[in-house]
Amino acid sequence: MNWQALKQQVLHANLELPRLGLVSFTWGNVSARDAASGAIVIKPSGLPYETMGADDMVVVDPDGRVLEGTRKPSSDLATHLELYRAFPALGGVVHTHSNWATVWAQACREIPALGTTHADYFRGAIPCTAVLGEAQIRGAYEKETGLAIVQHFRQAGIDPVQMPAVLVANHGPFVWGPDAEAAVHNAAVLELTAQMAFLTLQLNAQIPAMPAHLLDKHFLRKHGPGAYYGQS
Repeated sequence: MNWQALKQQVLHANLELPRLGLVSFTWGNVSARDAASGAIVIKPSGLPYETMGADDMVVVDPDGRVLEGTRKPSSDLATHLELYRAFPALGGVVHTHSNWATVWAQACREIPALGTTHADYFRGAIPCTAVLGEAQIRGAYEKETGLAIVQHFRQAGIDPVQMPAVLVANHGPFVWGPDAEAAVHNAAVLELTAQMAFLTLQLNAQIPAMPAHLLDKHFLRKHGPGAYYGQS
């Protein structure tokens, strides 16, 4: 099977991370899923962005077995696989250690929905997972990270389509979308909203979350069945 076009898309999406200021050094990765075959293309582990090419991307099956490529896949592969397995609508996944989102993750705090910029993309507070236990960390750590995300979403009744981002406690953000490009866009928006929320709380630590009717109006006018934002 020819995955060359998807490998090129994943390469481009990965190269967007440093351009958008979402990663330093090699601290991030993007993957995308091929809807027809279920195969996943992901960045190779630890490879500098400035030296990567499309042929460096690694193609794996849904269980993580390498189908194409000579590089070792990202060390976060198992987390990506759990997200794809649990959330069928996902077509692309991004993990970064972007500054502002990671600050919230290290504080083990969700990012409250305080304004319409946030509401345009995320229908509610950006959730933060529980802190992983010692057994989870000593075991299949990256798989357990993915399972912790999935468990949090299911227990809280969160729709991953309406909430395309999560903070992993003590770690950083995972963000997704219908494809790799949309996932990177959502990661960039998450970073901006994380900064805005932090600064807003410096000005007014008692500010409440925005009214639900205003949040829903802004989210649904872009993403709801009667969406009217943008061009038809």
